[in-house]
Amino acid sequence: MSVSTAASAQSVCAPLPVLGRDVTVPLVTGGEVTYAALDYAASAPALQRVWDDVAAYAPYYGSVHRGAGYLSQLSTDLFENARRTVAEFLDCRPDDQLVFTRSTTDSLNLLARALPADCQVFVFETEHHASLLPWQDARVTYLDAPRTPRQAVATLERALAGRDPHGPALVCVTGASNVTGELWPVRELAAAAHAHGARIVLDAAQLAPHHPVSVRDLDVDWVAFSGHKLYAPFGSGVLAGRADWLRAAEPYLAGGGASRKVTRREDGGVTVEWHESAARHEAGSPNVIGAYSIAAACKALTEAGFDTLVARERHLIEKVRAGLAGVPEVRVLSLFGDDAPRVGVISFVVDGWNSSHFAAALSAEYGIGVRDGLFCAHPLVRTLLGSDPQTQGECGAPEAAPGEKSLNAIRVSFGAGTPDEHVERFVNAVRELVADGAKWSYRTEDGRCVPAV
Repeated sequence: MSVSTAASAQSVCAPLPVLGRDVTVPLVTGGEVTYAALDYAASAPALQRVWDDVAAYAPYYGSVHRGAGYLSQLSTDLFENARRTVAEFLDCRPDDQLVFTRSTTDSLNLLARALPADCQVFVFETEHHASLLPWQDARVTYLDAPRTPRQAVATLERALAGRDPHGPALVCVTGASNVTGELWPVRELAAAAHAHGARIVLDAAQLAPHHPVSVRDLDVDWVAFSGHKLYAPFGSGVLAGRADWLRAAEPYLAGGGASRKVTRREDGGVTVEWHESAARHEAGSPNVIGAYSIAAACKALTEAGFDTLVARERHLIEKVRAGLAGVPEVRVLSLFGDDAPRVGVISFVVDGWNSSHFAAALSAEYGIGVRDGLFCAHPLVRTLLGSDPQTQGECGAPEAAPGEKSLNAIRVSFGAGTPDEHVERFVNAVRELVADGAKWSYRTEDGRCVPAV
């Protein structure tokens, strides 16, 4: 580890300061309690460091690029320095391009728009919808859910061996599952892709907040992630990697900033010369504060040290898994088995409970925020729950459509800002709800389970 043993042991017990750590919420049974935010996989709370950095910059906020004023120049420097900071955080190659987007979903849709003609795309059915769905206009091969990391590599190798070897190909894979938290064999999958002449994009939305992500070490061609999962609010994301496909593609959005030169033609139309830099896909006024917040989060996580962060998170994972293992009615969902390495994302079901009902009781009676539903990964969750992965459904809907099974799960997720007390309260609440039942009555309202009043 990068710090002394004594310092490391101390830091394992110290979460990073985040906003909202002292917020109290009312309980339906009376009184208030400090809110336990255990839905990091959806949106992590903002690091206090990020908030402070943004607040310090906010009075100096100005237009970006081409502005002559001092604040414009300052904001432009800050924006471009943020780009360099994030590229360093990802250990990008010198000729890689880093584009600021709105989110992981936006990043992968941008890449989908930049695919060369007749590109083949290979994606596992286990992906989040952000990386499962953007490829609809390409030739897509959906791969069945593997049950071991080795099987994932073998499945991809078989699929790639049968592809047209002369055309371009892209593999899309997650780094850590947003449902099970399990780590995927990214380096091995990248080697398989490259051995068959394909490129690979890594969905690092769930990986980057928990583990270091090195583009060079993993040997991926692109990486995408979202600021709001990296403790950085304000709606920004990143796509970083090979520049050639991005430069050859039409701009993701047509408009100012993406254009280098626009002239009228004699026929009345316009001729546009587009930028070849990242600006080509960043039309419009950029989200400066969003980009800066991501860079601030990258700095904070780097300075905290991922060795320390990973050690502390493993400590929390062990607490949660040991606690759930002590409740026979709880079944934890997994693709790769109990021994698979994972980040702080755990999904489960409870015998005799609708997951929406259980999650509502955790919130209303214990002040604990988790998530329930299919987590925008419908095929994966339905596979893990034993149903047809092609069955239709809506994220988080506790009621099944006519002719369907009612399927949903509960997800608890945590990270660098989670204190031990929150996961301990969660485990105790699970035990109490299973043993004693809910103390309150609940009803369905707008597809959600809510306390009855």
